[in-house]
Amino acid sequence: MTTAIRPLPLGWAVLLPLGVAAALILLRSVLASTSMALILVLVVVAVAIRGDRAAGVTAAVVAAAAFDFLLTEPYLSFTIRSAGDIEAAVLLFLVGIAVTEVAQWARRELDRAARRAAYLAGVAEAVRIASEGRGASEVVEVVGRMIAEVLDLDGCRFSDAPPRPDRPRLCDDGIVTWRGQMVDIEHAGLPTMDVVELPVRDGSGAFLLTSSTRVRRPSLEQRQVAVTLASQVRVGDGRSLR
Repeated sequence: MTTAIRPLPLGWAVLLPLGVAAALILLRSVLASTSMALILVLVVVAVAIRGDRAAGVTAAVVAAAAFDFLLTEPYLSFTIRSAGDIEAAVLLFLVGIAVTEVAQWARRELDRAARRAAYLAGVAEAVRIASEGRGASEVVEVVGRMIAEVLDLDGCRFSDAPPRPDRPRLCDDGIVTWRGQMVDIEHAGLPTMDVVELPVRDGSGAFLLTSSTRVRRPSLEQRQVAVTLASQVRVGDGRSLR
């Protein structure tokens, strides 16, 4: 298990640009305005990498305002006389926004990669448990817990009762069908009025997926992982669930 990095508090998105801009007051007689703007861009980059979109945008706005107020003539005024300083302030803001968007995209990609790695680890663990010849009840319990975690469910339990045609079903390809129609999970989410059946491959039963407290919208990839996990269960091979 990896430890998640805590996002930078929003307050730092205000304090860091202000603090650096205040420190640059001591150097404004020897540094060009463009150089000071680049230093503030680095501050925005740092905030955008460690914070969320709100923090990055806030840092960009505060950095541009601080540059205008503290580092351009006339000082302690939001008036800018130099066309070059106006250009630097505008570019500081625009670059800060662009960097924030790039940083958020990179974070989403890293999160997606981390989820995929976790899914693969879960499938590998299920395969290992099933291959060790453990009792069916233990395999069902572990796989059910993994499915609930992957799909972020309220609950997941196994039933050896015959499938019911009136219930939603999670099919082998990750598609959810209900009464002969495909459910648009990305928009409507998992059905909340009834459990969703996820049959096991040997036809000996199905996992009943409960998502009643709020709407869940697991991706197709998550649903396919859940199907793969369920395929490791073999209840009808002679091992008892009791």
